[in-house]
Amino acid sequence: MKKTDSELVRSCLTGNNDAFAELVSRYKRLIYSVAYKFTKENEEADDMAQEAFIKIYRSLSRYNDKYKFSTWCVKVATNVCLDHVRRKKLNCVSLEEIENFTVTDTDSPEEHYLRKEKRQVLQDAIDSLPEIYREPIVMFHQKGMSYKEIAEDLGKPMSIIKNRIFRARHALRENLGTAVS
Repeated sequence: MKKTDSELVRSCLTGNNDAFAELVSRYKRLIYSVAYKFTKENEEADDMAQEAFIKIYRSLSRYNDKYKFSTWCVKVATNVCLDHVRRKKLNCVSLEEIENFTVTDTDSPEEHYLRKEKRQVLQDAIDSLPEIYREPIVMFHQKGMSYKEIAEDLGKPMSIIKNRIFRARHALRENLGTAVS
């Protein structure tokens, strides 16, 4: 008989490494897909997924089994990926961006820079949201998930998800309104 995720977690906490190997086997595709959505590069997604599993393993004692294990894993992986993206951000233009900017582009270098700067301001505003708002708005707008998918993934009623996305948008409008002024 196949063990539940909660049983495997309890087994891991007693020192059974095979139980964690089973959890990795069950969720490696899910965690990789979360990482890939952040990076769009196979090798970097592999590295972030591996880092996420290390964090999951080290945090098993904090897992609350009244929630779905998959939801908890996605949350841990998302946080690992967000940390990775924050560390990677540099205030410079990559060589790839310079190579991709050609004379046929309709934007001048100044317009290109301003658009990039606006995207960065928006991302910073999203990053500054409390996690209960940041998580659903990222899932909805950046990952393209539906309200229903987000509700299932986070284990919350759809009304709460809609409310949190509404409040996140409101907070972003306020933050961006003050950032522009």
